[in-house]
Amino acid sequence: MGTYLQKSGMAAGEHPETLNISQPALIQSIHLKYLKAGCDVLTTNTFGASPLKYPGDIAPAIEAAVANAKAAIDAYQRETGDASPKYIALDLGPIGQLLAPMGTLSFDDAYESYRRQAEIGIRAGCDLILIETQTDIYEAKAAVLASKASGDIPVICTMSFETGGRTFMGTDIESMATILEDLGVDALGLNCSFGPKEMLPLVEKLIGETSCPILIQPNAGLPKTIDNITVYDTKPLAFKEIMTKIRALGVTHIGGCCGTDEQYIAALKEIVILMPSPDRKPAPERFRIASYAKTVTIGGCAPVVIGERLNPTGKKRLKEALRQLDKDYILKEAISQIEQGAAVLDLNIGLPEIDEAALMPVLIREIQGIADIPIQIDSSDLNCLEAAAKYYNGKPMINSVSGKRESLDTILPIVKRYGACVLGLTLDDNGIPSAAEARFAIAEKIVREAVALGIPKRNIIIDCLALTASAQQSDVIETIKAIQLVKSRLGVPTVLGVSNVSFGLPYRQLLNQTFYIMAMTAGLDAAIINPGHQEMMSARDAFNVLNGWDEQSKDYIQTYGHITKRVETIRKEAVSGADAGDGSTGGLYDIILKGLKGQASETVEGLLKTMPPMAIVDEIIIPALNDVGSRFENGTIFLPQLIQSAETVQQAFERLKAALSAVEGASISKGKLVLATVHHDVHDIGKNIVKVILQNYGFEVVDLGKDVPPETILEACVQYDIQVVGLSALMTSTVTSMEKTIALIKKERPETIFIVGGAVLNPEYAQMIRADHYAKDARETAQIVQQLFR
Repeated sequence: MGTYLQKSGMAAGEHPETLNISQPALIQSIHLKYLKAGCDVLTTNTFGASPLKYPGDIAPAIEAAVANAKAAIDAYQRETGDASPKYIALDLGPIGQLLAPMGTLSFDDAYESYRRQAEIGIRAGCDLILIETQTDIYEAKAAVLASKASGDIPVICTMSFETGGRTFMGTDIESMATILEDLGVDALGLNCSFGPKEMLPLVEKLIGETSCPILIQPNAGLPKTIDNITVYDTKPLAFKEIMTKIRALGVTHIGGCCGTDEQYIAALKEIVILMPSPDRKPAPERFRIASYAKTVTIGGCAPVVIGERLNPTGKKRLKEALRQLDKDYILKEAISQIEQGAAVLDLNIGLPEIDEAALMPVLIREIQGIADIPIQIDSSDLNCLEAAAKYYNGKPMINSVSGKRESLDTILPIVKRYGACVLGLTLDDNGIPSAAEARFAIAEKIVREAVALGIPKRNIIIDCLALTASAQQSDVIETIKAIQLVKSRLGVPTVLGVSNVSFGLPYRQLLNQTFYIMAMTAGLDAAIINPGHQEMMSARDAFNVLNGWDEQSKDYIQTYGHITKRVETIRKEAVSGADAGDGSTGGLYDIILKGLKGQASETVEGLLKTMPPMAIVDEIIIPALNDVGSRFENGTIFLPQLIQSAETVQQAFERLKAALSAVEGASISKGKLVLATVHHDVHDIGKNIVKVILQNYGFEVVDLGKDVPPETILEACVQYDIQVVGLSALMTSTVTSMEKTIALIKKERPETIFIVGGAVLNPEYAQMIRADHYAKDARETAQIVQQLFR
């Protein structure tokens, strides 16, 4: 729609949705072209009709958009006599702001924005909702929940990916499929980003990750500008050829995004006629939990370790940290467990004096800001579970539901509503049965009740409960038998809190390790243990070799090939971060890598006792930032961790500024430059990220904001004597604004160097508009700026 409106004369910077009211005939004529080409679903001209970015009341624009689509369908049916059903999809695009903690937009505000759009569209008469071009799975979650709460119509969600197989915010195909499918969307898929050729390998991956209907809407290839007009490099015939392969994979719904005029839709219609019902093998049913960037499968693979240390039971130091809201201690515990091998973190904050419902979402956000592994929400507080499941970025596991009637009636609806997994405890109103068969009966009841409520069996895991050998010795072996029964008869995975078995007995580690091995042999899929206990981790590693999970013993050899070095490494890991603030360079470097903001200032204070301030910047901070940038570039960390590290450096710089001001001639500034999002472009997410990164490399940034006219940028260059300008554009239509800005300033100040970036830019575009450098992301921008100011 946007591409077509540009070709139809829409002014640069004009909001397309205003044309629903001012030029309804134009909108209807575009819809009619697509109907005649054979499309079955019209998407409304509402992509940007968000109350957070549309100028004015969104209701008239959305109502007019739906009315225009209806009018086009009526006109088409009168003209052609075609009575086949045609549908109207309310198009919901991204808000254009980063959600907290990376940005300032709250999840609730995002939810309310989408809820208002959805309610207006449903009242106006749309048939389904299409949430598209999402790059942040957290925002997509808000949009899906809001849409489903607004009315009983189908909801589809598609996301935009980079060529590396992740979205801009770091979500991979597996995590997207895991999260969206269990949020209850009626179809999911991919749109925008690039053409069908580049999208094909992503579709091949997606097909195996979900049984949900799949919608694929590529662009008409990659864009380029010729005579100020955006054109795409894939013609309808080539588009059809690749989309035929995509349809044959089992894709149920196909369409086009940027640049796909009615010729492309006509080509797609031919594919659907030839392949009305593509063959598709259902994806395997797997128990999967996910963060925004990583999915963990439990069952049918090597046993998974769930870190138990973020639970205050028996942990005096953690209790104090929770009471005092010592986030740094909690985050260090999380990082330590991940480094020691935990694939999932159990988070329990159950203290009588703590408001769990208020604190749990805060700690989840903090942990998800520095770590990408999934979290198990562990609480007996119903309000806490509800809040945590709502604000969790991904698909969490809720710990727990039991066979008690009240538990089933209150916990399972939360699991269903937020697309979570649930851990079922084999206990009921009569307590924990001794016999394995009785525990199995409770497990069977939990599974039956969950499935009846619409929770798929793949989202249920059973804890057969370890009892203490000191008090209930004969019941210990019943736990092992119960695991075998649940695995063989119910076919769901099992989990166990192993260390309960040894309470009250000496040398607990030996009992825990032996019981863990027994349970794994019986089929245990996951254990809630302390990953810092080497005996437990060694038992798991050895079991994986002997059971065939560790092919060719690769992981075992890597871990234990040099056993003495390994023992020393484990000791260091157990106290990782303990040197923070002691004046060692390793402390600050590690703090930056891990994004531990609260420790930065104190650690700098310690370093200043032995190092000059500029040495700290040059020898520690800049190398650490370079390391973070390299990890971001090679995909071992993602945007949230990159921003967290940058904000940690900001805290360090705040303390260093005071020290530098006391040193004659010392300056932390490595140069000054201007950043701006170009005229008529209202998106500034990418520009804001670049700003944070550059500031933390020691550069002064004059941030002119978004929708900045060329004259304003020129004035800033003159006022601040700027030689380097960074320009951002996220909309295809505003690349011309970027070109005009460069032309104006080059004429007045030919020595000015321009760095350009944004989703619609590429090196070819940059060259055509006479930019000096193209930067694909914040990391590359920092590298270019460092070279320019060297």
